[in-house]
Amino acid sequence: MYHIIVNPASRSGRGRQIWKTIIKPALMEKNIAYEVYFSEQAGDVTEFARQITSSFEAGENEKALCQLILLGGDGTVNEALQGISSFERVVIGYIPTGSSNDLARDMGIAKKPLAALERILAAQNHMESAAKTMDRGIVHTQKSDRSFAVSCGIGFDAAVCEEAMNSQIKDTLNRLGLGKLTYLGIAIKQLFAAKPVSCTLFLDDREPVHIKKILFAAFMNHRFEGGGFKFCPTADYGDGIFDLCVVGNLPKLLILFALPTAFFGKHFIFPGVTHYRAKHIHVETSAPLWLHTDGEVHEKTMHLEMSCAQREIRFIV
Repeated sequence: MYHIIVNPASRSGRGRQIWKTIIKPALMEKNIAYEVYFSEQAGDVTEFARQITSSFEAGENEKALCQLILLGGDGTVNEALQGISSFERVVIGYIPTGSSNDLARDMGIAKKPLAALERILAAQNHMESAAKTMDRGIVHTQKSDRSFAVSCGIGFDAAVCEEAMNSQIKDTLNRLGLGKLTYLGIAIKQLFAAKPVSCTLFLDDREPVHIKKILFAAFMNHRFEGGGFKFCPTADYGDGIFDLCVVGNLPKLLILFALPTAFFGKHFIFPGVTHYRAKHIHVETSAPLWLHTDGEVHEKTMHLEMSCAQREIRFIV
């Protein structure tokens, strides 16, 4: 039986409609057994994932797999990861209905909901062999530990996410298919509002990297972030290593020219935009910066550490 968590608010409220008019009828037509859970507020997806997967962890049948389907955006996946304590007996099917869908973009998951569902159902009898494995990133701060699938970031990109999460115009533009304009407008505003903050990166056992003025640092499992920005073109979501895109010591006007080139992965030609790779990361900043995991923003911090659980998450694609 499939356990399906639906985020009705995804795609500016179309998540519920996609479930009612596309996914539910398809499941009924094929006579597929399922149980569905609808999130209504922050924390619901995490709690549902915890309840569903814990029953398999405690089950007597060691070979039983939890077949979990998530209908939502990258943030929905992120919230679900927080509720799974053991990934050994969980296989995730993903129906992307968010505004960014960077996870689906990099893993080749079908964009159309029905096509995504059909690929999940086609793997029903051989889920373990059909699943792709993916690294799980873990970021540790003084307040919390959070998992992430796509990326984690501090500074400018997290500040954009934080404001976009609370933007009233975002839903309107999403309904018109212009959601990226929300992020563009907020990005320009945040770029010129950002205050100088210094940063030190400790990457594995190498000498520390000191950055006098950091705009942001993106720690990537996947190549894409923010709705298609190819911040780390060489990132491999199964190699156990984070790819970093660090932007600092770069005039703000030049950043306006550099950011659009990130859609094509060409931004590293600019001085002050630097690529690093590391398994273990420690970050210290001179002032608190917003921190995001998969676009979900929960706190500001001056200190964070990052580690990677290699190939721990299994996705049907």
